[in-house]
Amino acid sequence: MLDLREGTWLAAVSGGCDSMALFHMCLEHNVKFAAAHVNYHQRKEADEEEEYVRQECERHGIPFYVLNTPFAHTGNFEAEARKHRYSFFVKLVREHGFAGILTAHHQDDLLETYLMQKKKNIIPETFGLAEESDYQGVPLIRPLLSRTRKELEEYCASHKIRYYTDSSNLTDKYERNRVRHHELAAMTGREREELLQEIKVKNDRYGSLRASAREMITDGRIRLEVYRAADAEQRLTALRELTGTKGHQPSLRHLEEIDEILMKQNDFIIPYGENDIVQREGVFFVYPHREGYEKLYHSLQFEETAFYAIRQEGKTTEGVSVRPEDWPITVRSFRDGDAIRMRFGTKSVHRFFIDRHIPRYQRALWPVVVNARGEIILVPGLGCDVMHYTTNHDFYVVQCFATEVFYHDLGKHNC
Repeated sequence: MLDLREGTWLAAVSGGCDSMALFHMCLEHNVKFAAAHVNYHQRKEADEEEEYVRQECERHGIPFYVLNTPFAHTGNFEAEARKHRYSFFVKLVREHGFAGILTAHHQDDLLETYLMQKKKNIIPETFGLAEESDYQGVPLIRPLLSRTRKELEEYCASHKIRYYTDSSNLTDKYERNRVRHHELAAMTGREREELLQEIKVKNDRYGSLRASAREMITDGRIRLEVYRAADAEQRLTALRELTGTKGHQPSLRHLEEIDEILMKQNDFIIPYGENDIVQREGVFFVYPHREGYEKLYHSLQFEETAFYAIRQEGKTTEGVSVRPEDWPITVRSFRDGDAIRMRFGTKSVHRFFIDRHIPRYQRALWPVVVNARGEIILVPGLGCDVMHYTTNHDFYVVQCFATEVFYHDLGKHNC
């Protein structure tokens, strides 16, 4: 085991062989720890397992925390259950000042994870599992990765440690179980060692690539010219570093599709999970995806939103005067086909964006002001329509946009 004698740790203890081995090894090596148990109420023996772990903690004087509220899932049970329990662990660490989380993942888990990564053709943060990592800013330690499942079973047997076997692990219902039963179980000792060496080589190489890729990123942004000058492997690594993991493991194919756009297009909005990859002035970055908006006003109201601000002062091209028959007015986001009647003729709002070199990601959220008859009477930056042109404006509408360095200043905006 790693030297865990500094601080008090939170050990995830399910009651299974692996976690009970971790529990007793911590006692054996004088590691200060508390135990956390999650009861999903998915199996008939779940309450019995919870009570067993509780009794073991009481017997050894170990603080015990349990989450046994009803757990409902709508999609992948394993993924949602993992998020459920780790959120609980992180909450406990932050509330009680634990040094971090200990889990009982072992060598078989490491190999199973790697085989699943290969099947899905993803580029993960780590190939297999890392002995030391981070989860939402909390240290996550897996001190048993050098031990096999068989070794942990033998440890429990020799120390007369009772444990429960999760019946769901005996079926082929989940993909991990199928990998465990039909691939890993068939491997010889030599084949396992070769796979472990393959994982090490990949992690060593990927570590070097990541260091190089980070040099391409400045304040969460990459210049297109720098990106395009790199080779394919460096580009894909830099792209993954830029977008961050955040629980999302993109497939190699997905990254290649994004790379193809970045290499050929100079202005783009590329969907990426809950965000977009966008560019401005030859630099691309991750930007929060936003849907269009629309708000109706029956009277003048000065306010600031994430997309626009209604103010008493502003630039001439942001001001408008309205008549009683214009009310109620609507402030909404730009739509394809929008046009405004100017003194020099009808102007396409899309053409205005092109002329002013407005990036695509800002166009979709650009505000326009519409009167009660459905006429666009103001496009901030372009000006008001010919029927509302005056030097004495009633109010000004200022376009706002979220701070571009998404990961640094999420939620802030600039008007």
